[in-house]
Amino acid sequence: MRDNEHWDLVIKPKSNWLDINFADLWRYRDLILLFVRRDFVAQYKQTILGPVWHIIQPLFTTFLYAVVFGEIANLKTDGSPRPLFYLSGIIMWNFFSGCLLNTANTFIANAGIFGKIYFPRLVIPISTVISTSIRFGIQFFLLIAFLLFYIFVRDIHISITYYVLYVPILIIIMGVMGLGFGIMISSLTTKYRDIALFLGFALQLLMYLTPVIYPASLWGKYQWVMDINPMTPIIESFRHAMLGSGHFDMTGIIYSGIFSIVVFLIGAILFTRTEKTFMDTV
Repeated sequence: MRDNEHWDLVIKPKSNWLDINFADLWRYRDLILLFVRRDFVAQYKQTILGPVWHIIQPLFTTFLYAVVFGEIANLKTDGSPRPLFYLSGIIMWNFFSGCLLNTANTFIANAGIFGKIYFPRLVIPISTVISTSIRFGIQFFLLIAFLLFYIFVRDIHISITYYVLYVPILIIIMGVMGLGFGIMISSLTTKYRDIALFLGFALQLLMYLTPVIYPASLWGKYQWVMDINPMTPIIESFRHAMLGSGHFDMTGIIYSGIFSIVVFLIGAILFTRTEKTFMDTV
């Protein structure tokens, strides 16, 4: 290259362990929005109900849990109405699992795009998390509608505390955790496809170790097992903020926040190192 030549963009291999150019991601923000739109169009193309499925799925699951775990198993819900208790846990779990599952196949599902054109590879998992956040927003408003129904129609007292101000923080922590695990798994599945097959089973097992269908207090003297799970304080604090049940655990939230950051950093390191050679292995 001659000295008088100037290039607008120089593409070169990444040499650092954690080489994330956030300014570059910001420059490609329009592409992120295009991928968000693509996710919605692709998911609901040739469907009749479209985004209404985001309402039908948690409603049906809430009804099923209320019958099986509420009526038949008679699990307690810490004084909250069963539909509200299960719905609040379901939408938080859906958000986490959606972020994880939808980003876990980033490399394999987008190998064709990655092999033809340059853009920051983290654009796709970030756009996926944004798409999942929009779906969570729809389900969150469904929870609000249920809350208003129980307060004004059923005349049931529900203690919504000032802790509701922490809800955005809880959502961010959960999203970062799902993103971190997702990009970590997407990096590993380029060489070990078995991980993708095991992921669905692992998530299902993890859900039963998370207070989604029962309160954390149900474990009694084995509460320490639940405390190890970084999602426990998130879901319990979310329920306390929205329903007044359970307890708000600030120490647990800090633990979950630190855990999410560590998982994201590990995932970003693996993601950065994998993107240099993944076309040779996919």
